[in-house]
Amino acid sequence: MDHALVIGGTRFIGRHLVEDLLEHDYDVTLFNRGNHDNPFADVEGVDRVQGDRTNDDDLERAAAVEPDVVFDCVAYFPRDVRRATELFDDVDAYVYISSGSAYEREDLPKLEETTPIHECTDEQAVDEDHDSYGPRKAEGDRIVFEAAEDGVNAMSVRPPIVYGPHDYTERLDYWIDRVRRFDRVVVPGDGTNVWHRVYVEDVASGMRIVAEEGEPGEAYNVGDERMVTLRGMIELIDEALASVDPEYDPGVEIVTAGPRELAAADLEMDDFILYRDPPHMLSTGKVARLGWESTPLSTAMERAVADHIESDRTGREHGPDRADEERVLGVLDTL
Repeated sequence: MDHALVIGGTRFIGRHLVEDLLEHDYDVTLFNRGNHDNPFADVEGVDRVQGDRTNDDDLERAAAVEPDVVFDCVAYFPRDVRRATELFDDVDAYVYISSGSAYEREDLPKLEETTPIHECTDEQAVDEDHDSYGPRKAEGDRIVFEAAEDGVNAMSVRPPIVYGPHDYTERLDYWIDRVRRFDRVVVPGDGTNVWHRVYVEDVASGMRIVAEEGEPGEAYNVGDERMVTLRGMIELIDEALASVDPEYDPGVEIVTAGPRELAAADLEMDDFILYRDPPHMLSTGKVARLGWESTPLSTAMERAVADHIESDRTGREHGPDRADEERVLGVLDTL
């Protein structure tokens, strides 16, 4: 039985990763600060080391458990990745969660081998601003590649927007909440915008499969194998609500609005979460060749919607107020 160290592991991606590892007969040690409830506190086969991954002494204590594989879920700065690849230089696999944001060029789709990734300045490497996120993740990738050249079994996984149960970002929750509460939902543009997403359980299985079957020094995209537009996502939410919520009346009306109509409420297209221009698509063929498969979209959305209903998440701060949407709808109704 392999022993996995999961850096992070109690909130979202890491939580699903631990569940996936347990289902595949791994022993697991969590390493985190303990700022959030530990859903595995009483689970057999799961131990925990408390500490801050940015503190070298704490990270060395985590390394002392001598894991076979390491999954790094919370490496947000290049220094984090460099120190980890130094400490875990003899493990069977070190898997770093990078991001689709690491890509610099807007290829359709973005390919691991040919689409360039961002450069990262010294200032960006330590900057906590959102604008530096992609460059920081890209620099982490380069450190992984350099470590592999030095003999470390290091690999990276690049997901786009992640959704599913326990998603504390509440990005998808905004749209589920809208569809569940209102008969008409405003969608920016013509509804054909594409921003690649990935179901969280598929990120977890992708990380494990990369650890087991991947090649050191390689990056692997993980994303829903079947992509849908923003309109298609809302239609999936409508279908999922009809399936899991007996009080829901299906058939939401999707009302598209361009810049001129949105301006009536002082709104812009990118005020709506999960809207992106230009489109963002990742190729997933490379990880699929390792034996990875994604969850059918209908199943993934049903699980995400069921979790939303059971939670207190609304995501309402991620998009326009309903009053502003009503102003836009009023303008559209007069056309």
